[in-house]
Amino acid sequence: MAAENESIRSIKRGLEVLQVINRAGLTRLQDISNATGLPYPTVCRIVDTFKDAGMIERDSSSRNYRPTALVRTLSVGFQEDEFLVTKARKIIEELCSDVGWPITIATRVGNHMMIRDSTHKLTTLTFHNYAPGYTLPLLECSVGKAYLAFCPEIERKNVVSSLDMQEGEVNQMAQVLLSDDDLLDSIRKDGFATHAYNKFTSDPGRTSSLGVPIFDGELLAGALGLVFFSSTMSVEEAAEKYVAKMQATSARISEAIAQEDG
Repeated sequence: MAAENESIRSIKRGLEVLQVINRAGLTRLQDISNATGLPYPTVCRIVDTFKDAGMIERDSSSRNYRPTALVRTLSVGFQEDEFLVTKARKIIEELCSDVGWPITIATRVGNHMMIRDSTHKLTTLTFHNYAPGYTLPLLECSVGKAYLAFCPEIERKNVVSSLDMQEGEVNQMAQVLLSDDDLLDSIRKDGFATHAYNKFTSDPGRTSSLGVPIFDGELLAGALGLVFFSSTMSVEEAAEKYVAKMQATSARISEAIAQEDG
């Protein structure tokens, strides 16, 4: 059993390293170690394994590592959110142009929210380009809170159950937040969620965010997020300025999906 657990742990560590490299595009071994919390020698062994498998390569000029096209084979067949992204793209570009701040489309993957599309490249009001595939702990981001508040009860119970079985600071905080329905009831009543001083980003604490749900008919399709510099305004001020526009944008996306379905 001990050997089996160690094998499973090795797979998890390998996936964490591959995710960091894929997000960064080009990164150093030390940065990978810092991002994953894994010892430097362990990172070296994992990186060598992926390099031998052809998943990553070392840049000859900088000696940093980057993913190869072979990484794309891991996502073959995963197209369930492609339709949402296609219908939302022009609409979120318009919102970004209007408000100036980057806009994201995110969906739930396990206990995380994954960015499916974003407009970070279309604005200078950002510290980092969060490309599709970037993930955040479910209850450590506004889009995650919005999603959990509006998803079907059975899905919410499954998420809470899975969090109960995990350890760590993030999951402990999630369990506290979900100990009663006050938080989620408030989000459902207001129609949006907020998160101040986002911790699990490339620039911890420097951004805050707003999130609203996106529906495909009566089904929850994902969440729309707006990210802004924490130093510029409070989440309350941001909500007063931008939530109505975000909700209108979400409604437009829902309409676009419905027209295609019809």
